[in-house]
Amino acid sequence: MSISAVGSQAAIAVQQIVNMRSQFDDLTRQISTGQKSDTYAGLGTGSGVTVGLNAQLSAINGFDDSINIMSTRVGLMSDALSSMTDLGNTVQSAIDQANSASNGIGAGLAQQTAQGALGQLLDLLNTQSGNRYLFSGSATDQPSVESLDHILNGNGAQAGLTQLISERNQADLGADGLGRLAITSPSSTSVAVSEDSVSPFGFKLASVNSNLTNATVSGPSGSPASLSVDFSGGNPNAGDNITLSFNLPDGTSENLTLTATTASPPGANQFTIGATPADTAANFQTALTTSIGNLAATSLTAASAVAASNDFFDADADNPPQRVDGPPFDSATGMVAGTSANTVIWYTGEDGSTPARDTATARVDPSLVVSYGARANENGIRNLVQNVATLAAVQISSSNPNANALSTALNQRLTANLGNTSGGDSIADIQTQLAMAQNAASAAQTQHQQTSATLNDFLQNITGVSNEEVGTELLTLQTRMQATMQATAMMFQTSLVNYLPTTGA
Repeated sequence: MSISAVGSQAAIAVQQIVNMRSQFDDLTRQISTGQKSDTYAGLGTGSGVTVGLNAQLSAINGFDDSINIMSTRVGLMSDALSSMTDLGNTVQSAIDQANSASNGIGAGLAQQTAQGALGQLLDLLNTQSGNRYLFSGSATDQPSVESLDHILNGNGAQAGLTQLISERNQADLGADGLGRLAITSPSSTSVAVSEDSVSPFGFKLASVNSNLTNATVSGPSGSPASLSVDFSGGNPNAGDNITLSFNLPDGTSENLTLTATTASPPGANQFTIGATPADTAANFQTALTTSIGNLAATSLTAASAVAASNDFFDADADNPPQRVDGPPFDSATGMVAGTSANTVIWYTGEDGSTPARDTATARVDPSLVVSYGARANENGIRNLVQNVATLAAVQISSSNPNANALSTALNQRLTANLGNTSGGDSIADIQTQLAMAQNAASAAQTQHQQTSATLNDFLQNITGVSNEEVGTELLTLQTRMQATMQATAMMFQTSLVNYLPTTGA
């Protein structure tokens, strides 16, 4: 063999060693990473499929991120709504205890409970997840409700709920405290009851029902309405009675029954039969004035507070609350829209026409978007806040002779209103809708897990390696490299002497 041939073979052997070294490094990388190649080009025809599979997995990860964010927010909202329900139950228990008390002390304790509960309700409605307010509709960067102090007591020139209740109470009771009714004597034997104006304030005469012997009862009729009771036909008999029905500002009604008696002085809601029809008429007028005054100080005052609260809370920045058009308030005949400059707007979030749930959405799958928004002024939430705030705002002094009756009248209305879910979603309904959104997202995430597992299997088949096979290749390659290196070393040890002829001795 020529020297040039040996050199050429040595060069080939060196190149083989270099190639095997490169192959050895690649197999070592494969066994450490579990991947056939660290570039798409190294995958050959499978590179296009791999790109598609990775894109699908990336999209799924993005959907799962959205689901996780949404789940955190919905969890906070659900916890807040549950706490609101608990606070409503606490206030209801305080109302029940106040109703069972024999004096105004129970009313004071119920009011303190309501004030504490109202503060907690407002804090819950301003719940945040990160920098996002959860009950502000789409206005996630601003609080959903005003503070407790501002809502009850106002903010500078802006009137709060307590002031609106006071103004409405003056308008409903009138200067003489008779609920805007005039009780007069058109003649010596007759008594007339008339509304003082055509207005939304005070008692409204609904009907009258009488079995007073010898008396003539007419009305109510006219505008403003009036009715009359005429005793000119003679005195009634003991036990005869007359019932006047009134409509109140909050949509409720009350009946006032006066019974004829021979007792003097008469009992509550009784009038004494006099010696003459004129005496009886005078006694009837006195009893009627007293009873209407008591009813105005209790049921009408409670209904007035509820009506003012309705006006205050049924409002937002675009629909300001209605207020009594005064001063003077005790003779007012109409309402006027408040403004953001003179009246606190309790709800400060967004209040557009979009359904509340649709104010926050999350795409949890290519074909599925779930809605989980909420507004603090939704009917169910607002109903709770409004009635707790009404109880917190109405001052009932234990020294008030009508304290117990007023507390009872107010509590009856608040109890009925707290249980009223007509006209909108209750808190339980909102929780159910949020739970349905969460369930839909969870179902999508479960499907994502199954899809990801399948895609990863496909991807592994294309890009992955078998450690056993790679290990076998490494051992085989290592043996080949050792053999080649030994052969190459022998070639490089060859010298010119090996090719010279030897001489004999």
